Amino acid sequence: MNKADIISKVHEVLDTTKADAERAVDVVFNSIEEAMKDGSQVSIAGFGIFEAKMRASREARNPRTGETVKVPAMRVPKFRAAKALKDAVK
Repeated sequence: MNKADIISKVHEVLDTTKADAERAVDVVFNSIEEAMKDGSQVSIAGFGIFEAKMRASREARNPRTGETVKVPAMRVPKFRAAKALKDAVK
């Protein structure tokens, strides 16, 4: 399933225009993205938690040359599934 499939599903369920469904999906995704940029976590009951975590700096190796490369610390997105989602997928 991709974004277009989600938009089509929202369009069917809400019985609205495709453009309105696309705007609704975009607002949800953008809201999650903005919250994570600000360092907040987004908790959706029964689904999971989206958050941005700091990854420590580390040394990696370029597989082509074998050269050691310093990878800086950075924030990365993380998702933790809720128990209800885990149970539904089983």
